[in-house]
Amino acid sequence: MPTLFLLCGLPGSGKTTLAKKLERERNALRLSPDEWLWTLAIDLYDAAKRAAVASLQWHVAERALALGVDVILENGFWLRAERDEYRSRAKALGVRVELHFLDVSRDELWARVDARNADLPPAMVRIDRDKFDLWWSWFERPAPSELE
Repeated sequence: MPTLFLLCGLPGSGKTTLAKKLERERNALRLSPDEWLWTLAIDLYDAAKRAAVASLQWHVAERALALGVDVILENGFWLRAERDEYRSRAKALGVRVELHFLDVSRDELWARVDARNADLPPAMVRIDRDKFDLWWSWFERPAPSELE
């Protein structure tokens, strides 16, 4: 049975590192909204275009899962409602779901983001402290029942 991997965490938590590891180990399809936006020369902060890319990636994911291929979504899944929706979608397809929460302290996250800001790799944008703090305030940590 194919598996849908949902990677949950804020910037700097290690989502891409884990996704690339799972991609190799599971021979899975990895879908990263940031990489697609970057490749298409779209502002990574454009919420409407980010939502459109996420929708397109879900259609690709659906097809891959139907073909028996594991899929990794690097969306971050900051909100419980979003995680619930994707679990529901996976259930409707009859596939397994694994939520991977990259639980990193606020101070460590900021240190990683700040270091990355100093030498930005492709498909990354500078994140200032105010934006980071705002995102931290929005983030809904997964409940223990979500991680079972």
